[in-house]
Amino acid sequence: EEEEEEEGMAKTVVDSLHEKYISSRQYQDLMKELQGLEGAQGIARKKPRHGFQVTYANSFLTQLYWVSQRSLKNLIRNPQASVAQVLVTIILALIVGAIFFGVKLDESGIQNRVGSLFFVTTNQCFSSVSSIELFIRDKKLFIHQYTSGYYRVSAYFLALMFGDLLPMRTMPAIVFSCISYWMIGYQAEAGRFFFFMLTLVLVSYTATSMALAISAGMNVVAIANLLITICFVFMLIFSGLLVNLPSVMGWLNWLKYFSIPRYGLTALEVNEFRGLYFCGSDQPNGTESAALSSCSQNTSQRLQTCYGEQYLCSQGVEANNWAMWENIVALLCMTVIFLTIAYTKLRFMKKFT
Repeated sequence: EEEEEEEGMAKTVVDSLHEKYISSRQYQDLMKELQGLEGAQGIARKKPRHGFQVTYANSFLTQLYWVSQRSLKNLIRNPQASVAQVLVTIILALIVGAIFFGVKLDESGIQNRVGSLFFVTTNQCFSSVSSIELFIRDKKLFIHQYTSGYYRVSAYFLALMFGDLLPMRTMPAIVFSCISYWMIGYQAEAGRFFFFMLTLVLVSYTATSMALAISAGMNVVAIANLLITICFVFMLIFSGLLVNLPSVMGWLNWLKYFSIPRYGLTALEVNEFRGLYFCGSDQPNGTESAALSSCSQNTSQRLQTCYGEQYLCSQGVEANNWAMWENIVALLCMTVIFLTIAYTKLRFMKKFT
């Protein structure tokens, strides 16, 4: 009991001393001084966070050189993806060439040509889906190295384009063109072949650019994969094969201008169908074929499709040079727009916490 009484007296003394110190002027002056110091330190911490600027020790060209070197070395050290893509492209080209081997100049030749061109264009679109993980895979590494001042966003972006867009998208399209074009039996002219190759490369570039624009800034590959797949499915509907575009209602017809496969398929159809005759081996003189280069109502009302220009007119496509090159221009413009969107998303992505 005596010990308990002593502890109670000690607590009472401590509490009374504590209360007297809190109520003293010395304590109040000390707290005001501490609050002033804390406020000054808080402002000093916040200012650098709002006005933070990344400084670089090297020029843009030096950064671009070394980041490009790293991208190419990663591609060489891990060749499984690139080699597998080329092998799959070769096998797929052989299969497509065997299925549509030696298309003929008859009614079946029209269907086989259109079907093969549609498949070729679709394949280039969906083969670019693998590029969606390009930004997502190295997102944390990019943020760390950018905030540390290793390189600019523009240097990183261009280096990835050189390391992925050129080797991984150009080579498969060239290999696929060289194999499938001659096996299927399209028109054996050098100009038409190189235009076919150019179109496939640009379709691959545009589809890859759209995949990068969607995936830039995302954290989950599955979500980006789902979005890009949905976009491609809707684009295929307005590509020109699954539905006759001139018959689509006006309030929906404008969606065709967002379809990457449509531009590729239209360019390939004009390149292939111009100058072909499907009603026998004896082709009339070229005067009627030349007259059909401009679509008219009489052309679209013919019962039998003998000229390639007739089929193009039935699809609402003019059979002239500009009908080919306007699609190339459209693909180039879409590529630039999508790459700009991808760069903008990287540039303004949240990098500081």
